Amino acid sequence: MASKPFHCNQISFTLSITLLSLSLIIFLVFSRSNYNIIDAFKHNPPPSNQRFRNLDLLQEEINGKKEIKMGLVNINSNEEIQYQLPGSVVSTVHVRFDRVSKKRKWEDFFPFRIDENQQNCPEIPMPALEKYQDLDVVVAKLPCKGWSGKSGMRDVFLLQVNLVVANILVESGWVTPEVKRAVYAVFVGSCGPMQEIFRCEDLLRKVEDHRVYKPELRRLKQTMLMPPGSCQLAQPYGETGKEAWRYHSADHERLKMLKYSAFQQREAYATVLHTSEDYVCGAVALAQSIIRTNSTRDLILLHDENITPESLVGLKAAGWDTRLINGIRSPFADKDSFNEWNFSPLRIWMLTWYDKVVFIDADVLVFNNIDWLFVFPQLSAAPNDKTLFNSGVMVIEPSLCVFEDLMVKVLEMDSYNGSYQGWLNEVFTWWHRLPSQVNFLKDFEGEDGRRQEKILDEISVLHFLGLKPWMCYRDYDCNWDKEGMLRFASDKAHEKWWQVYDEMPETLQPYCGLTEHMNWRLKKWRWIARSLKQPDEHWKIGVTDPRQYNLGA
Repeated sequence: MASKPFHCNQISFTLSITLLSLSLIIFLVFSRSNYNIIDAFKHNPPPSNQRFRNLDLLQEEINGKKEIKMGLVNINSNEEIQYQLPGSVVSTVHVRFDRVSKKRKWEDFFPFRIDENQQNCPEIPMPALEKYQDLDVVVAKLPCKGWSGKSGMRDVFLLQVNLVVANILVESGWVTPEVKRAVYAVFVGSCGPMQEIFRCEDLLRKVEDHRVYKPELRRLKQTMLMPPGSCQLAQPYGETGKEAWRYHSADHERLKMLKYSAFQQREAYATVLHTSEDYVCGAVALAQSIIRTNSTRDLILLHDENITPESLVGLKAAGWDTRLINGIRSPFADKDSFNEWNFSPLRIWMLTWYDKVVFIDADVLVFNNIDWLFVFPQLSAAPNDKTLFNSGVMVIEPSLCVFEDLMVKVLEMDSYNGSYQGWLNEVFTWWHRLPSQVNFLKDFEGEDGRRQEKILDEISVLHFLGLKPWMCYRDYDCNWDKEGMLRFASDKAHEKWWQVYDEMPETLQPYCGLTEHMNWRLKKWRWIARSLKQPDEHWKIGVTDPRQYNLGA
């Protein structure tokens, strides 16, 4: 009788060992498969050699879906990272693609110059997208190593990872122009994804180093049609006639008949005046030049308190819808300097009642209709030099969260030259190249530069660098009178600006008058040029500009 308790305990012990072994076999089977049975581990932590990520931050979005298909990007199979989603069975697949060559540099994709007629970009390998058409979630580990946050992201492999994720999401989510599945991206890494590809509006939530995005596929698909860099001109979307990029559906003819369609996209040209009234005349001429091309877009001008009521009357008469703003101070400028408030153009991202805005500097004239620019995504611009764009003409998409992000980065990120344009190039490192003829820079340095002067009649937009035409006598370009400004001198460009002036209503022309100080300065420069016997001999030209006899204060 004394042995009976021992026999029961032995049976109990044997049964426990058997059940434990069976549990271990089940665990090993499932831990080596692509299917993670979440509920089995709900109350028991996984072994220490496994790293589980809880995706409960996606729980509300998945909305009780029982089976989730997940793609893993830049996550090696030996890393043994598993993701769990309470109540769902998660199957994972590693997305295979060849890594872009380590020999490739950012400059290979953003060269200084290209032949706009013969374009060629280096390859950034993509996965076989047809293998990943039914994913619900794409998880990517971002290669953030070496990024300090002070300068822009210019890492080719980081770009590749972002493009791989974006292309897979489009492949999985875009069924037809009318049917789109909800797809999500989870980025792991301190640097976050590239904002040029994954918009802050699409960010659902951020937990530690995880960011979850639900991308708007229409925008993302358009962006994925863009070249991988400025090594090629950006292509206007819809060119194949198949992609329904606009807010209206594929049945756009029917929707055109609706006078007030919820799908109608609002667009505008915008410029900004701040600090002084030196560019009021330029803004008047800019508005008139756009109107001359029969543009159908709105014109909106943002200004600070330094623009007087008298000038606002002229600006409104020229065609601008004017809005008062608070200036934004440059972190790189000295107090009371001429460029102290030159970050004020960032306010254009607050024009959220527009879907697209083409920003144009007030020292620019438009000669041909450029409404077609509104088909390009943010940020599209013409090149400046090296890997950089010129911010004088650029396509942006207004957004309060982008504006808020820019305000944070004003204090965090550097500028390669201390300017607003230099800083903006650090924020938007991945940009889309527009033809140079939509922002032709009036810069004719050297023999090559002077040859470019011959095509002025062919360009659509002329950007007047150097001394501005309305600040000179109309008789000739006063850049000829200053030794350091000769590269910006062009009589032909000067004449083109004054042709627009002559076509203005006479009521607008007084806003382009000379002041006493401007007249004194022009005479001084002419006297210096005469003393130096400048070889171009523009100083010999007699001044007949009638504005010299009706000077402002």
